[in-house]
Amino acid sequence: MALITPALDSAPVRSARTALPVAAPARSARDTSVDAVRALLLGVVVLLHALMVGVSVAADGSPVLRNAMEGWDGFAPLTWILQIMPLFFVLGGFASYTQWTRQRARGATAGAYVAGRVRRLLLPAAGAIVASAVLLAGLVVAGVPAEIVATAGFRISQPLWFLGVYLGCSALVPMMVRLHERHRIATFAALAAGVVAVDIVRGASGLAGIGLLNMAFVWLLLQQLGFAVADGSLDRLRRGTLLAVAAGAVGVAAVLILTGAAPSNLIDALNPPMVILVVAGVTQTALFLVLRPRLRVVAAGARTSAVISWVNARAMTIYSWHMLVVIVLAGILLLSQAALPTPLSAAWWASRPLWFAAVLAAVALVVAVSGRREAARESAVPPLGRGRGAGSAVVGAAGVVTILVTGSSPSGWVVGAALVLAALRLAGAARRPSA
Repeated sequence: MALITPALDSAPVRSARTALPVAAPARSARDTSVDAVRALLLGVVVLLHALMVGVSVAADGSPVLRNAMEGWDGFAPLTWILQIMPLFFVLGGFASYTQWTRQRARGATAGAYVAGRVRRLLLPAAGAIVASAVLLAGLVVAGVPAEIVATAGFRISQPLWFLGVYLGCSALVPMMVRLHERHRIATFAALAAGVVAVDIVRGASGLAGIGLLNMAFVWLLLQQLGFAVADGSLDRLRRGTLLAVAAGAVGVAAVLILTGAAPSNLIDALNPPMVILVVAGVTQTALFLVLRPRLRVVAAGARTSAVISWVNARAMTIYSWHMLVVIVLAGILLLSQAALPTPLSAAWWASRPLWFAAVLAAVALVVAVSGRREAARESAVPPLGRGRGAGSAVVGAAGVVTILVTGSSPSGWVVGAALVLAALRLAGAARRPSA
């Protein structure tokens, strides 16, 4: 969960073969519908991860920490509402297009843009990563069973896949925007062909590793769709057309699931990402465009606007810290020696509203105390070359991947944290994040 953007209202539709002027300015008006949906999607991510954490005590008195949704048949249909990452990347593409075209119009270089994105994404994440490494090391020293430490490290690390992928997509924004402006249709076609080809080869060969190529194809394709939303290319589509597109995409998804080409659980389609996520992204984007006028009205309220602004201003901070907060709360429950209901039991479901409220309150408190804003402090950073910006993105992504691969081990977190801090130094971050 990438995540705040100035928005675009409308723009002339340009030919896919027509290159835009290099310094074409982006429109400056914010689109409150985009801000509202991004805040809502972030809330869904936090609550989904809170729902998946199941804590209980085994018959022998040993603590149990597991994914509560494993084995629940009702979770698969629920993922059609909760799997919002496709729309997250579409709106992330909207944000990136707006930010880069605006900075480009002011004379910014691609290297400066990429370094700025690295700072914006990693400054909030670095504090949470360092804190997680310290926590896991502390659990080991305290004699907590290795299985619990490994499970906690794994659970905390899992949401960081988004940070790694979004960092990579952000680093490619200047190039992908140029392709969008000059070869729009060809770029969409090439990325879509890549997604389909990878799924076909993976299904035919049984080699799951091939599917990792779609970490690039799927998310870059959805980012490009966000570019099309941002530049106004889709503004001419009428409500009826958009609803037809959404219905058609749902039909395609049904065929994919019924033929076994895609799982019915859309969370399972994340690793590696599959073509059904693109189909879901098309559905979500079409429905977003249909609801956009109404969303702007809802977001215009004073209180609603204040909440949206607060969440969006701290989006990466919330995303980076929320899983650590959830795991800490789960640990407190285990240490409390209270009678814990068995996950998925009636008593467990009845306790979920209170659990969600505790998670939201704790996340809000941690974010307020951490005091981290996502916006990079550009005025304090000297100009950086393309190589340094790209290098910071590569080192940062390496740090995140290290944590994802070795997240069950505290030492993996330490190495990952060191790489993230090194990436921030390369990107020109003046201050070290505090844990």
